[in-house]
Amino acid sequence: MTLRRPLLALLGALLCFVTVATAQQKPAWVSVGAVRVELVAHDRSIQPGKPFWVALKIDHEAHWHTYWINPGTGYPTSISWTLPEGFTAGPILWPAPSVVKDTKGTVTGNGYENQTFLFVEITPPATLTPGTDVTLTALVEWLMCKDVCMPGDAALTLTRPVRTETPGPDMTVARLFNNSFAALPQKSAAWAFSAQRSGQKITLNITPRNPADLGNPTELHYFDANAVVDYAAPQVVSLANGTYTLVLSAEASAPDDAAGLRGVLTSKTSFTATEGKALLIDEPFVVREPIKATTATSSGGAEPVVATLAGTLLLAFLGGLVLNLMPCVFPVLGIKIMGFVNQAGSDRAKVVQHGLVFTAGVLASFWALAGLLLALRAGGDQLGWGFQLQSPAFVFAMAAFLLIFAFNLSGLFEVGLSATGAGATLQSKDGLAGSFFTGMLATLVATPCSAPFLAPALGAALTLSAAQSLLVFTAIALGLATPYLLLSIFPQAIKLLPRPGAWMETFKQLMSFPLYATVGWLLWVLAAQTAHDDNALLLIVFSFVLLGMAAWAYGRFGQTYGKPPRQFIGRLAAALLLVGGLWLGWPKSAPAAPVAGATAAYQMVWEKWSPEAVAAAQAAGKFVYVDFTARWCATCQTNKATVFSSDAVLAEFARRNVVLLRGDWTNRDPAITAELARWNRSAVPFNLIYAPGRAEPVLLPELLTGGIVLEKLAEAAR
Repeated sequence: MTLRRPLLALLGALLCFVTVATAQQKPAWVSVGAVRVELVAHDRSIQPGKPFWVALKIDHEAHWHTYWINPGTGYPTSISWTLPEGFTAGPILWPAPSVVKDTKGTVTGNGYENQTFLFVEITPPATLTPGTDVTLTALVEWLMCKDVCMPGDAALTLTRPVRTETPGPDMTVARLFNNSFAALPQKSAAWAFSAQRSGQKITLNITPRNPADLGNPTELHYFDANAVVDYAAPQVVSLANGTYTLVLSAEASAPDDAAGLRGVLTSKTSFTATEGKALLIDEPFVVREPIKATTATSSGGAEPVVATLAGTLLLAFLGGLVLNLMPCVFPVLGIKIMGFVNQAGSDRAKVVQHGLVFTAGVLASFWALAGLLLALRAGGDQLGWGFQLQSPAFVFAMAAFLLIFAFNLSGLFEVGLSATGAGATLQSKDGLAGSFFTGMLATLVATPCSAPFLAPALGAALTLSAAQSLLVFTAIALGLATPYLLLSIFPQAIKLLPRPGAWMETFKQLMSFPLYATVGWLLWVLAAQTAHDDNALLLIVFSFVLLGMAAWAYGRFGQTYGKPPRQFIGRLAAALLLVGGLWLGWPKSAPAAPVAGATAAYQMVWEKWSPEAVAAAQAAGKFVYVDFTARWCATCQTNKATVFSSDAVLAEFARRNVVLLRGDWTNRDPAITAELARWNRSAVPFNLIYAPGRAEPVLLPELLTGGIVLEKLAEAAR
């Protein structure tokens, strides 16, 4: 008996310890819809100043999926951290995705099924106090899809004690954590990659660096993080002479000047004995335009290759030359060269030296401008500027920007008047330092009155790689500096320059028309993007009129040569008109665009859903078709393409004069969420048909055909 009591006491103490320890270490999980999420960590404790890894663990119900960083359709999972002071969180390390499909086998994107871990490195401050507990909080948002899609979110927490000793692993998750972390895509030391693009055809080659280490990768598939590759198009894989080749299709919306491939290459088997089943790809394109010749070339002959980057650099160089013809630059061109000659006397070598140093000043200025724009582009990428021309706001802003500078070239107002005057004082600097400073200020003199010609460079900085953008700016700088450099080498050529005169103003005004043409093209793009709003395009046109009035008011009353009261009134009026024009034309957020497929007898116009709209239509004795949808829902888009392109459906809608109401759930909408919940639904697509005089609607299935819609419409009419 005396032995049993100590054993029972010891057993009870151990059980209590295990219970408490488990309660402290077990992370809280949240289940939403078909997904369960929780924050887990590899280590049981935190050391001050020592980074540690945490992961968002996602468990999916059978046949449900969430999305990768480039989802295809849908949107990727996001983690927004709320951390204690001094803590920082790194980016998500994404595991290799798989091709996800709905139950019909239709490819819907790139994502994850079953269980997956999204890893993040957390760095604590070195000032943490041992013996305390630290709680990490994260708001997680995701989209889960099967045949229907529904967004999910959860606020998760993870608490860990602070210890000075090296932490041990959390054995409840360590094995799964380590296995998933080891399977993350990695850079390859055993394989060499190359990528080529010819029009819409992209080729990815992978070759072993040592043929003896060929390995046996199978079922290769490439997932592109930048949406350059069409995620749904078949990928053709071949093996020849030890090189694997994947033939891919470019995404229709991918820019023609996309820099290259950045993504993940997966294999069903390991690439080598030491490398896993997923490799990171980051390869620039060798760009080849489609061969236009009708006759074939021999296998050993050279292909007529035109590099897109080379063409861009040529245009950039010509654009730099054009800058010298601007009225605020051209008059001082000869003055600069004579300044070099006067500084160097009759020593030709010194004259050339001054020209080279002047060119260096121009280059330094443009490189500084390139660095600034690349920094801005980096910030834009973080904000999601992945597809700028798909944003109506971006397209409108670019159109307004170009329109204002077209007005400048047309003579409604002038800029750079004071900068031109500054050019007359540049000769006050002596020596090579003076020539370098002159080159920098010459750039400033050129830039204000020639900003429209820098718009292509800005576009390149937003789309090309950093190195290619720098080359574009270098080409512009060389174009601007070349006349100065040549005239410093051949100063007698100054006599060949045409005299400044009225022709220069004519040339400047002529240059405004290409900008007007570009504005017209952007307006055409806006017309398609704002087709859901009958008044949007009219408001944009009116806003352009106000921008023109702003330019006129500034040029007529606000320029520097006017009297101060007149300048103040002119500039104030110009500012008000400018702000008013931008406000009037700025594209407004709107419900989904109307579906194509209208007939002369029945114009398919979708109105915004609301309970009041349903009640009003029923009170008027009309049938009502309600479509709850979202742009990220692949099944929704399939239903639209299937149903509303059917002539039979359109004819029946026309016969019954059906009112169309759309509930757009692309962005969070509490009213739509509540309405879905009222019908025990939490996902889209969801469609209903109301008949006149009947309070309860007929509910339609998630997957639709024209026949199903006609059948349900007839059921509602009975």
